[in-house]
Amino acid sequence: MNVSSPAAREFTVADFDFALPEALIAQHPASERSASRLLDGTRPQPVDRIFRELPGLLKSGDLLVFNDTQVVKARLFGEKASGGKFEILIERVLLPHEALDGSGQEVVAHIRVSKKPQPGGLLHLAGGLKGGGFDAVFIGRWPDQQGQLFRLRLQGPAGETPYELMARHGHVPLPPYITHSDDADDERRYQTVFARVPGAV
Repeated sequence: MNVSSPAAREFTVADFDFALPEALIAQHPASERSASRLLDGTRPQPVDRIFRELPGLLKSGDLLVFNDTQVVKARLFGEKASGGKFEILIERVLLPHEALDGSGQEVVAHIRVSKKPQPGGLLHLAGGLKGGGFDAVFIGRWPDQQGQLFRLRLQGPAGETPYELMARHGHVPLPPYITHSDDADDERRYQTVFARVPGAV
């Protein structure tokens, strides 16, 4: 779409800070996708519209980009061998050539825990392998020793990929401002209608 833009300038994260009253945060999506709100930026001042109005805004030569990435159930809960509880958010599944052992079972994740496990430590997710879930070996920080993320090697029933383990045991990673627990409706609606390639968190 042809959008009039201000003169080029440098942006920082602070430029996008704004106050958002809790009363204006939708806790559930619109019952009909086409009734979702749409911000029209084609004019000097933004205009609030409804998504079903989009076709009327398009002009010949406009480029449409479709997001076909599927949101995966990347939020998982578990406990360390010591019994301490933790939560992980898997950010990406490493390809076999990126994994240290070439297994395709390694992932990179955020970990919320009171005390980080030591390399080689065993983590039990969704009850652990003996309890119907799966285990993970803590390898270390990623992408280097100072990295903010952590590398884990998943150990589930033979043949189950990280995506299959997440689908079976994980939770939809709802944004922190959503106050309810995820459910089947969230699993369905936190996808674009084009979703087919697992990977978004």
